[in-house]
Amino acid sequence: MASPTSADAQHPVPAATRAEILQELVEIGSTVANAQIEGFTRRLSDALLRVSQACVDANEARLHLDAANLLRQNRYPFYFVLSSRLSAALEREVRALDKPDAKKADTPGSLPPDVEIDKKLCLIKASRSIESEHADRLSALNVRLARLLGQEQLTNAHNPFRPQVFLSVIHDAWCEFHPDQGSHHLVFPLLQPKLSFDMAPILHALNAALVKRGIVPMLLEPQQSEAARPSVQAAAPEAPAEEDDALRQQLRRLFPAEEAVAAPRPASRPLEGAFPTLFQEEAVHAAAARNELLDYLSSLQRADADARAPLVGVDSPKYMPLADMQRRMPHGLMSPADEHTFELVGKIFDALFENRNIPDQMKELIGSLQVPAVKAALINKDFFFKESFPARRSIELLARIGVGWDPEKGVNDPIYLLVQRSVQRIHQEADHRISVFADVAASLDAFIKRDEAAVAQTLSASISHALQQEKLSEATRAAKHEVALRIGTGEVVAFVETFLEDRWVPVLTLAYTVKDEKPEAVESAIKTMDDLCWSVKPKITMAERKELLAKLPPMLAMLNKWLDLIKWNDDERTRFFAELARCHASIVRAPLELSPERQMQIALQVAKRAAERRVMRQARQKPEPVPDAFDEQVARLERGAWVEFKRLNGATMKVKLAWISPLRNLYLFATRDRHEALSMPAEELAQNLRLRRAQILSVEGFVNQALATALGVNEAGNEGNRSAA
Repeated sequence: MASPTSADAQHPVPAATRAEILQELVEIGSTVANAQIEGFTRRLSDALLRVSQACVDANEARLHLDAANLLRQNRYPFYFVLSSRLSAALEREVRALDKPDAKKADTPGSLPPDVEIDKKLCLIKASRSIESEHADRLSALNVRLARLLGQEQLTNAHNPFRPQVFLSVIHDAWCEFHPDQGSHHLVFPLLQPKLSFDMAPILHALNAALVKRGIVPMLLEPQQSEAARPSVQAAAPEAPAEEDDALRQQLRRLFPAEEAVAAPRPASRPLEGAFPTLFQEEAVHAAAARNELLDYLSSLQRADADARAPLVGVDSPKYMPLADMQRRMPHGLMSPADEHTFELVGKIFDALFENRNIPDQMKELIGSLQVPAVKAALINKDFFFKESFPARRSIELLARIGVGWDPEKGVNDPIYLLVQRSVQRIHQEADHRISVFADVAASLDAFIKRDEAAVAQTLSASISHALQQEKLSEATRAAKHEVALRIGTGEVVAFVETFLEDRWVPVLTLAYTVKDEKPEAVESAIKTMDDLCWSVKPKITMAERKELLAKLPPMLAMLNKWLDLIKWNDDERTRFFAELARCHASIVRAPLELSPERQMQIALQVAKRAAERRVMRQARQKPEPVPDAFDEQVARLERGAWVEFKRLNGATMKVKLAWISPLRNLYLFATRDRHEALSMPAEELAQNLRLRRAQILSVEGFVNQALATALGVNEAGNEGNRSAA
C-alpha cells in the first residue's frame, strides 16, 4: 500500500476540523455519484429488459419486464430515492469511523434467507472486483483517511466510501422504490462493475479534496524490484486501447506484424542489441520499400490531378479510386499488409460515397482525401485500431460537418468553405507534415464546440423553459407513481381513491417541484397521504380507534394546508371532507368485542373487495409500451445530430439536435441559422421515426461500420448507419 512521505508528518487534525472535512467528503461523494444516477438507471433498465428477453420462466420474464418499464417511466422518483439513501448511508459510515468497534444495527432484509445469502455473496464479489480495479485510488484514500483520523492504518472494510456501500445502497433503494417484495431479488445479481457506479471519479474527487486540505499531499509507492516494476511505456500508453471486440481481432489477423512492432519494447532489452545485423537490415529494407510506395502514390496522385483538372463541373469523380490505383501499381511494390490497407481504406470511402445523408459535393471534397488517408494508414496502422487516430478522425468530422451543409446555400456557405479549406490544407501539407491531420481535427472540433455554444446561447430562453417543463413532467410522473402504489392494492375506499388521483397528485407534484429548496415537502405530503389511507381502513380494536382519534386532528390540518396550496376551494372539497367524516364516524362506531370468527370474516371480506378492485384497476390500465429499436435510436442520439422531418405538404426540413434535457425526455432542434425549429418529447420523436415522418441523418461511426462490413463482422446497434445505407 502507498505510504505518506516524511514531509507529511503533521500535527493531529483538530476534532472540529476533522468533522468538517468528513462532512465535506460525504457531500463530494454524494454529488459525484448523483451525477451518475441517470446513466446508471438507464443501464439497469436495459439490463432488466435483456434478462426478461432471455428468461425461460414466464413469471420471471414478466417481473423483469415490468421492472424495466417501471424504471424507464419513473426515473425521477428513483433518482430521489437513490440519492437520498446514498447520502444517508455515507453519513452513517462516516459517523462509524469515530466508533470503529461499535456494532452496526442490522436492517431486516425483505428477501427469503437463502436469497439474502445470495445477495450478500453477489455484492461481496462485485465489490471486490471493483476494489481490485481501483486498488491504487482506494489505497491512497485509506492512507489519507487514516492520517485524518490519527490512526496507523485504515482497511477497505472500514473505508466509508468502499464500493460495497454504494452497491448495498442501490439494492436498498430498489427495494424502497418498488415495495413489491416479489421483485426485490431482481437487481442485486445485475450489479456488476460495468453496470454500477464508476468509482474512479468518486475516489479521485475524494482524494483531491483531502490533498487540497493538506492531508498527505504526496504518497510514496512501495519499492519494487526491477523485474516486477512495469516500464513507463507499458504503464502509460499513448491512448487508451479500444474494446477488444470481434472487429479488433480481425484487424489483428490482417496486421499482426505492425501491431507487434508498435508495441513498446522493454528498456532492458533493446532490439538492436539482440540481433543487430539481421533486424537492422530488415528495417532498412522495409523503410525503403515503404518510402518507394509513398513516393509512387504521390506521383500518381499529381499526374491524375493534372489530367482531370479540366473536368471540373463534370459528374464523374475528380480523383482516381483507390482500386484503380492499386491495379496500376507495379508488381511487387506492395506487401500483403499494404494490399489490405488499400482495400480497407477503399471500403471506408465506398461507405462515404454510398451514404445518402451526405450531399454529393461534400462527398467529392472529402473523397479527394483517399490518397492522403491511405498514406497515413500505410505509415501507421493505428488508423484502423483507434477511432481517435487524427487522419481517421478528420475524415469522420468532415463527414459529420458536411451533413449539415444545404446545397441551396451554395459554395460560399461557411460550412462548405470550412470543409474545402480543411481538405486543401491536408492536400498541401500531408506529404511533408503528417501532423496536419491532428491540426485539422482540432480545428474541426473547435468549430463544432463553438457552434454548439452559440446555439445554446441563442436558445437559452427555450432551454430554460424546457427544463421547467421536464421538471414539472417528472414531478407529475413521480406523484402519479406514489399514488398508484397506494391505490394499486385495492385497499383504499373508492372516494379516497378518486381524491388521491384527482387532488393529491397535484399536491405531490407541487412537493416534488420544490424538493430542491424544501426537501422535507415530499416526505410531508407522502406521510399525509399514508395517514389518510390508513385512517379509512377498518379498526376492530379499541387501541386502533384511540390511535385514529389521536391522529385525526393533525392529519386533517395537514390535508387542509396542502389543499390550500393547490387552491382547491370549491364545493367538491366540502363534500369530500363530509364523506371523510362519515367514514371515520362509521369506523369509530362499529361494534367491538367481535369474536375471532367474525374478525376473520371481516378480514376476508376486506381482502376480497380489495382483490376485486385491484383486478378492475388492472383491467382498466393500459400496458406500458415495450421500448423498440426506434426508442433505442432516440436514446442514443447526441447533440449535433441532424434529423430530417417531413412536412404535411411533402417538403422536408433538416434541423440539428441542439439540446437534450438532463433526463433525455425533451429534444430541442435548431436550424442552420441557430433559430429554434421545434421541441419534441422523446416518445413523439420515436413515433415520428417509426412512421417515417423523420429520419436521422447520421454518419457517426461510419468508418467502424465500413471496416466491420468489409471484414464480415456483424456490429449490431448502429441504427444511424443502417438508416443511411
